[in-house]
Amino acid sequence: MPAAVFIGSEIYRGSTYGRVHPLAIPRVPTVIDLSRAMGWLPDEMYRTSPRARPAALHAFHTTEYTAALQQAEREQSVDTATRDRHGLGTLSNPVFPEMFRRPATAAGGSLLAAEIVATRGGVAYNPGGGTHHGLPDRASGFCYFNDPVLAILALQGFGLTRIAYVDIDAHHCDGVEAAFAGNDTVLLFSTHEENRWPFTGALSDTAGGNAYNLPLPRGLNDTEFEFILNEALLPAVAAHRPDAIVLQCGADAVEEDPLSRLTLSNGAHWQVVRALQDLCPRLLVLGGGGYNPWSVARLWTGVWATLTGADIPDRLPPEGEAVLRALTWRRSAGRNPPDHWFTTLRDAPRPGPIRPALRDRVAHLRARCLAVH
Repeated sequence: MPAAVFIGSEIYRGSTYGRVHPLAIPRVPTVIDLSRAMGWLPDEMYRTSPRARPAALHAFHTTEYTAALQQAEREQSVDTATRDRHGLGTLSNPVFPEMFRRPATAAGGSLLAAEIVATRGGVAYNPGGGTHHGLPDRASGFCYFNDPVLAILALQGFGLTRIAYVDIDAHHCDGVEAAFAGNDTVLLFSTHEENRWPFTGALSDTAGGNAYNLPLPRGLNDTEFEFILNEALLPAVAAHRPDAIVLQCGADAVEEDPLSRLTLSNGAHWQVVRALQDLCPRLLVLGGGGYNPWSVARLWTGVWATLTGADIPDRLPPEGEAVLRALTWRRSAGRNPPDHWFTTLRDAPRPGPIRPALRDRVAHLRARCLAVH
């Protein structure tokens, strides 16, 4: 099998959405630095992400929106009409110095990842991607472009008709679902916290038949997530017989994240990565949400270790520990971080009972899958 490819960029280093925004934290640079410190990212496995050109972005986004975003970056301001029409210059989607170049680079990385897995097979990892809320003519939920949609369209352009899109972010992938609603060549399976923004993705929401949405109760534990994986997620994906799988591996469903109330360990995410890698010879893995710099760095670096078959040690070497000790976080939890945020990658498992209501939801999805296939 071809070697896994890590797609990154220096544009993320020092770029933030503003001091008070949840994306004020470093994410992709820390994953790059930590992976290199661990000896898991030699130069031959790393590719610098290109910046998507407007013509490539127009496969999903309107010319007017793309032009408005470029203008907002140049002028570092938006007028009221642009804010109202395109959702730019808001608290969620603020004006900042790289507001076009950074998301265009994330999109370019996902387009490159699609080309790699389509033409040679194997695995491509773009942790800067996963911006699943972006709409054709509007920014939404910290997402200026929708790189998962662009990647899926690119895969199909290379002749890979049947795509499975799996999303384990704490927030529902409303932009991706809207893009492919009713398209039976793209299967969507989303796990996300119930009653959490954007308040979409109900169990009954099938997006015209091609979506499996599983709202998760607060306090979801590792045992429950493994049950979901084996009883619903993997059967649905396998039944679709995908030519390629796109996984949005948002890091905000773990216990330490400030923007969700799920309580998974990062091992739950790595288990999904392993299972999907075994299911299909073409796997494209994206980042997504994640708003605690230590939990994002540890989870996404562990994703790369999982994809490459690297052994995750019980304790990090001094070089890896130094990367994590250099992080800071303005929130209260960052003032006195627990020691394991510096010294380990792997969280302690977070097992627990499987709640009856969750069993019922999973049974509902499994029955749908059996009925369809």
